[in-house]
Amino acid sequence: MNILLTNDDGVFAPGIAELGRQLLEKGYNVTIVAPEKQNSGKSHAITLMKKLIVKKVHIEEINLDAYSVSGTPADCVRAALEIYGNKFDYCFSGCNLGYNAGMDILYSGTVSAAIEANVFRIPSIAVSAQYNRENTNYKTASKVAIEIFEKVHSQINDAIVLNVNAPKLEYEDLKGIKTCKIGGSVMDKYTTFKIENGYSLELHGRNKSENKENTDRHYLENGYATVTPLLYDLTSDSLLKSLREYMK
Repeated sequence: MNILLTNDDGVFAPGIAELGRQLLEKGYNVTIVAPEKQNSGKSHAITLMKKLIVKKVHIEEINLDAYSVSGTPADCVRAALEIYGNKFDYCFSGCNLGYNAGMDILYSGTVSAAIEANVFRIPSIAVSAQYNRENTNYKTASKVAIEIFEKVHSQINDAIVLNVNAPKLEYEDLKGIKTCKIGGSVMDKYTTFKIENGYSLELHGRNKSENKENTDRHYLENGYATVTPLLYDLTSDSLLKSLREYMK
């Protein structure tokens, strides 16, 4: 099986190396095409006004083809398909430094890269590990993602997007893997300074929030890994019929 591996933390980030290493150990044919530098929070942005530069790079300790792209995570998927054609059976995006849970998926370059692959009818999985200042546990997140992948990829024929998150526990200490919906939003906090002719805003944390039961944030807080199927069709079917009536 041919797997495209990308991320938003950059081609030399430790998370993508760990996920690539575990996929190789499982015998998959893996190609890395990832941003040349950090691109977190870029969501589904693409590069329109500049050329994309794609360069072959070497990632230590893993033996596979790897390329850096002077663009966003979504650009990387497009570049991979332009260069390699439709050779990929599946796309992995990650492992990301920090959760992509709840409404954070809207800002996530990791998730958007997976969705971009899905636009081209390639099934995909976004993988994220809980942030830990000393040692983010990419090993557990990678193992969980591959376990989920191997359970479902031969059973679900449609092109799907799965969003996987894992807490900073060792794999053996996880309470399990929960299939669940996404949680709510958590508001970021800024420090605001008055400057000449305006203001300077600096992000410095997040507000506290209550995590509703049966959501990814709730289960992650309680020691489970999570998996959520995503759709990029933003149409509100429940309002579509009513809106048609109003517009008559």
